[in-house]
Amino acid sequence: MDDLKHFIRNVPDFPKKGIGFKDITTLLKAGSAFSKAVDDLVEHFKGKNVEVVVGVEARGFIFGAAIAYNLGIGFIPVRKPGKLPAETIKQAYELEYGTDAVEIHKDAIQPCQNVLIVDDLLATGGTVAATAQLIEKLRGNIVGIGFLIELDFLKGREKLSGYEVFSLVHFDSE
Repeated sequence: MDDLKHFIRNVPDFPKKGIGFKDITTLLKAGSAFSKAVDDLVEHFKGKNVEVVVGVEARGFIFGAAIAYNLGIGFIPVRKPGKLPAETIKQAYELEYGTDAVEIHKDAIQPCQNVLIVDDLLATGGTVAATAQLIEKLRGNIVGIGFLIELDFLKGREKLSGYEVFSLVHFDSE
C-alpha cells in the first residue's frame, strides 16, 4: 500500500499511438488504494483552511468530491463548455493542436474563499491553469492544487508556478 503507482495501469497507444495512458480505474476498484489516495491528499491539505474543493472534469470529480466529503466542505465542478445549467464564465486554453475551454458557474466561488483545486493527473497543465484563472476571476484564493498523478516529463508544474502543487505519484517517463 506504500506505493500507489502499482495500482495504476499503463495502457500503451491510448487514446492514440505513442501515448501511454495512465488508467486509474485499477486504483479506484482497489478500495484500500483509493482510500489511501484520498486520505493522503486530505492529510497534505489539512490545516490550509480549505473552504471548498473544485474538481476538474471528469476524473477530478472522483477525487475532489471524496476530499470535500472527507473535509466536510462543499464541492464545485469545473466542466467543458455547455455542461453547466446556470450562468457560467469560461476560460480557454491552448492544446497541442488548437484550443479548448472550461467553465464554472458564475456564483460558485465567493470573493476571498479558500479553494483547493483537485484533478487526477497533471500532464501539460493547461486545463488546471485555466481552472485557476477561473477561480481568480471570481476572486477566490487558491490554497493548493492536488493531483493523484504527475507526469514530470511533461513539465506541467511550470504552468502552475506560484501555486502550491502536490502530487501523490510521479512518472518520470511514459
